[in-house]
Amino acid sequence: MSFDLSVWALADGATPEDVRAAVQRCREGRHSERQPDPRVVSFYRAITASYPDRPAGPGTPWAVAPLHTAADHVELNLDPACPDQVLLDIERFAGECRLMLFDAQDGSVYPPPAARLPG
Repeated sequence: MSFDLSVWALADGATPEDVRAAVQRCREGRHSERQPDPRVVSFYRAITASYPDRPAGPGTPWAVAPLHTAADHVELNLDPACPDQVLLDIERFAGECRLMLFDAQDGSVYPPPAARLPG
């Protein structure tokens, strides 16, 4: 069993409900036909530079590779035994790219870390 996260590039002001609705559309196979969001591209490049998914080599943190990518999100299926540093890097890259993080285990949605800092 994997530990599943996804990062989402939604409009500024998006709510956790907006993210959950986008996740549901993805699960139903409904993806918009548009160019990839630059934030998603940046995140994918950053995370796979640290943890390649094509090919996923020995010691990979990925339970499923290559990663599922779409115009507005990247799904990350992690091996439950992956190092904590992988999760920290996912959160950091998501924050740098202004992406919202969805935890599939409990449905929690986290705004980019930078968005939580006092202004």
